[in-house]
Amino acid sequence: MIHTFVGNLGHYSVIIAFITALVSAFSYGYASKLQDAELIKSWKSYARGAFYIHGLAVFTIVASLFYIIYNHYYEYHYAWSHSSNNLPTHYMISCFWEGQEGSFLLWIFWHVLLGFFLIRYGNKWELNVMSVFALVQAFLVSMILGIVLVDIKVGSSPFALLRDVMDAPIFASDPNFIPEDGTGLNPLLQNYWMVIHPPTLFLGFALTLVPFAYCIAGLKEGLYKEWVKPALPWAQVAAVILGIGIMMGAYWAYETLNFGGYWNWDPVENAVYIPWLVLVGAIHVMITFKRKDTALKASMILVITSFILVLYATFLTRSGVLGEASVHSFTDLGLSGQLLIYLLAFVGVSVFFLVKAWKELPTTEEEITTYSREFWIFMGATVLCLASFQVFVPTSIPVYNAFIEFFGGTSNMAPPADQVEFYTKFQLWFGVVIALLSGTGQFFWWQKMDKERLMSTLTLPVIITLLLSSLVILILKITNIIYIVLLTASIYSVISNITVLIRLAKQKVQLTGGAITHIGIALMLLGILFSSGYSKVISLNTTGLLYNREFSEEMNKENLLLFRNQPQRMLDYSSVNQVNDVNDPNAKYGYTLTYKGPRMESDEFPDYIDKEILLPTNDVTKAVITKDLVYKGETYHKKGDTIHIYNENTYYEIEYVKQNGKRFSLYPRLQNNPQMGFVPSPDIRSFLGSDLYTHVTNIPDPESETEWSEPEKFTLSVGDTFIVNDFIAVLDNVVRTNDLVEVDLNEGDVAVKAEIRVLGGERNFDVQPIYVIKDRQVGMIPDILYDLGLKMQFEKIDPQSGKFTLVAQTTQKDWVIMKAIEKPFINILWIGTIVMSIGFCIAIYRRFSDLKEENSKSFNSSKSKKNISKKPKMA
Repeated sequence: MIHTFVGNLGHYSVIIAFITALVSAFSYGYASKLQDAELIKSWKSYARGAFYIHGLAVFTIVASLFYIIYNHYYEYHYAWSHSSNNLPTHYMISCFWEGQEGSFLLWIFWHVLLGFFLIRYGNKWELNVMSVFALVQAFLVSMILGIVLVDIKVGSSPFALLRDVMDAPIFASDPNFIPEDGTGLNPLLQNYWMVIHPPTLFLGFALTLVPFAYCIAGLKEGLYKEWVKPALPWAQVAAVILGIGIMMGAYWAYETLNFGGYWNWDPVENAVYIPWLVLVGAIHVMITFKRKDTALKASMILVITSFILVLYATFLTRSGVLGEASVHSFTDLGLSGQLLIYLLAFVGVSVFFLVKAWKELPTTEEEITTYSREFWIFMGATVLCLASFQVFVPTSIPVYNAFIEFFGGTSNMAPPADQVEFYTKFQLWFGVVIALLSGTGQFFWWQKMDKERLMSTLTLPVIITLLLSSLVILILKITNIIYIVLLTASIYSVISNITVLIRLAKQKVQLTGGAITHIGIALMLLGILFSSGYSKVISLNTTGLLYNREFSEEMNKENLLLFRNQPQRMLDYSSVNQVNDVNDPNAKYGYTLTYKGPRMESDEFPDYIDKEILLPTNDVTKAVITKDLVYKGETYHKKGDTIHIYNENTYYEIEYVKQNGKRFSLYPRLQNNPQMGFVPSPDIRSFLGSDLYTHVTNIPDPESETEWSEPEKFTLSVGDTFIVNDFIAVLDNVVRTNDLVEVDLNEGDVAVKAEIRVLGGERNFDVQPIYVIKDRQVGMIPDILYDLGLKMQFEKIDPQSGKFTLVAQTTQKDWVIMKAIEKPFINILWIGTIVMSIGFCIAIYRRFSDLKEENSKSFNSSKSKKNISKKPKMA
């Protein structure tokens, strides 16, 4: 049965949300032009009501779509293409925003909450700010309308039925056909960071609209200076949320993708990074204006640009224009024209109001000197914008090509071949300048400076910086010039800002936000320097043998081949320059590695499960266990129980043993996804000074049939010892058993199992082949010991002589090829992110407190004037 009600509810709610957003935008805009107080009040109430209905409609859309996903209504294309039966609930949340429609809906949802807040606290700015807000909402909701007007598609509906989207033959014969399962969530998104990263990022996107709306309101009403006060704290909130969202994405990439890093300068990564840099630059010039009435025009331009760049990022990632330039971009749903109209409309609105008011915008004639705080802040904002521009130009190359081709031309421009090297060589130098400016500019901000005082103030921080930098350079033997410069600049920024922080903390803690933020940025630069510049592969192939001639040179050199339960030493490459021969007795080994076998996960057991004790059933998400599942002395399931498993994910247990005997296991993952094939994800072990990053790069083909050797027969009595596959084995016993998972025994059926002990050096292995007589027919159930590549089964039992004939076959032992990378001091990057966020939060608290105090004074002042103007009553 097709569940049409919830889909219709969602679709009609989209239409209602679109119409009410337009009504609210018009009503707010009309009210802002009126002079009569009663009419203004009436139209404002009407506008508010329309926006509240809009918000209710949006909440209904969200609830409807999640209800469809959660209940596996695969008759809907969105649920079928993004979800599956076997997904945990928290990943169903990720399904919600995996598609374009869901991500737009998430953006719309945040705008609704922000709109409610601005209605409540917007005061005199409500009319003009909310008219911009509601208009933006109308544009966004149009992206999920999913209607066709005169052969023109407007938006893509998340409530479209599968039969209306796909032209599959099955729907011709059965229009009500519903698939039993969906195609599933992209395996790369099956990570807890993907549950929280997109909402954070889209909240950051939504927040950029607030300062933009205040700026447009100020331009429209001629309140050219006043808009900065309420917009500044919102810009800071947007910057910190967007920055946290970006770093969440970086950590997701670090934990999930297998390129060994957290930032690959992918165009989608760049598209978010660009507006964040401009927004941070805008905050700095807005602070300058608030303090000294300078850089008003720059403030307006940068605030508007940051919002427009968010729209541009949306166009880049969702129009399909990036094509194969990015692995993260969405496919084109036919919305590229609509996205372009959306972008150009707000560019046009912004330019119109700016040009109209340009000559009236107040400027200052005061000359800015090198020793003024405004000069250093403006320099910092300029560097941030230049850094943004350097990324913007090459990232937009696909757009240039598409634009030229649209007008009939041809363009062969291509993005940088090695994007990491290309962007990094420029951005590192921008990082150096930013660190120096953030370290020096703080001194100018909090005290008046001249040449003599500047030299006196900087002397101690510079001396400490040079001493610390020299010490680090000597200990770590840093020789790269740019690394030395970046290290010194970053340490200088930390020391300088700590100096300022100590002074300000004695006065008022609320003043320390800027210094703490700059310390966080400097720590992030240090973390990037060490983790990226000194990351090293520690899984080098020292055998001199090629694993496969078809493998790349890097694959053959930087990976280790591990056979199951066969320990492999991994050289400590900190002394590799001094050791030319791996067999040299002076060689040091960091770890001994052992591949333990494939593992799986179940929500019914707290630990990984040996894949080889799981018998498949007709339901791929269920398996029968052939051994008890025990964890920390507690038995969770008995042999023969059926448990739920996550069948797409296989984890490969790799045990690391340090020289001191300490051991731990990592579980890198491979997911067999029907659409993407095998998708690897790493596992990470964090230490105080570094991270150990491990991922599987190759495994035996799981689709290929196992090739067993010719059978070797053994006729044995209980207690006999024999040699099999170069291992000593003992037939300990042959006993009757009724405990079979594979076969249901009835009355009169008989089963016996051999108990064979294989002596494997460090540990013994048990092999238990089974001989079954069922319904007067004989059957043999072999036992496969994957750890040793050994299969044994009964051939014959001779009751007269007490002899048992067993057959053994061998195959190549199970193996994996893995790569291990050491990322030194990467925790400094994540710590720096937290410190930066704390600094932003302190600054935000201070700005909102100042704004509240100013509003309170303004209210009390107007109230006093109102009371004075009243005539005294006569007695």
